[in-house]
Amino acid sequence: MVTMSTSVTSRTEGQERHFRRLVEDVARHGADLALRTVEADSKGWQWVLDHGDELKSAAAQVIVAKTRELALRSSSQERAREIMGRNFFGAEEAAKHFAVNPSQAQFAALREVPFSEETLMSCKDTHVLVAVFPLSILDIRAKVHAEPQRLFYDQSWYNKEKFAKDRGETGWHLIRKTSVDGSTSKTWDEQQFLLAADEETPTARVVVYTIIGHFLATGERLFERIYVRCSDVDSHGDRVYVGYFGEYGLSVNDDWDAYRRSYIGVASARKSRILKS
Repeated sequence: MVTMSTSVTSRTEGQERHFRRLVEDVARHGADLALRTVEADSKGWQWVLDHGDELKSAAAQVIVAKTRELALRSSSQERAREIMGRNFFGAEEAAKHFAVNPSQAQFAALREVPFSEETLMSCKDTHVLVAVFPLSILDIRAKVHAEPQRLFYDQSWYNKEKFAKDRGETGWHLIRKTSVDGSTSKTWDEQQFLLAADEETPTARVVVYTIIGHFLATGERLFERIYVRCSDVDSHGDRVYVGYFGEYGLSVNDDWDAYRRSYIGVASARKSRILKS
């Protein structure tokens, strides 16, 4: 993992003084809140005082994590969230629903959304903008295992497959919420011909991440009565497709590229523009 260095000259003395006052205010507020709401007797409070280093360490970690998140958040992200509405799944949603703990490098990778405002406006009802973290399909399945709803269909065939273990990289993806129009009952090659110049077929990992994350955040089921082919192939060279995300959970399967199935379309994502550093 790449560790990003922090420049001490990137903030002003005034900002540093103001930040220290802010943290002092936060500490006072936290102390007042704890004194009002924590129910403990004198022995309990003495235990807290005797283990003050633990409290200090925990508070410091929270301050550092939240400071890093806010410092690396950008107007680009805020505008994207405003445009996409419920079809936005950012770092906050990933932390809440997938228990990710983003590093500074990952926050930096997500700082700028690599899609124009015009693109987001045109896709705000048809796509989900997703901040995808390095989680494999197997990782996601394990993280949501305790959810009250069944989110994955009971399957084991892909447990040792490379595509299911691939964690990928951190990045933004703009995923279509439905299969490409007219893409069912077609071969893989025929489906690829339907994609526009600014579209591509995403990996199964990204599609699964989007389906599960979006459902946990909004309750909306994507690809509930259809499968979509993804860009991956399994160890036998068969195309991976996912979907039928109903009450029995999301299903992951494979099939030959040459087959035409009335229930299998193709997944689509917008290609991102290249950002210059």
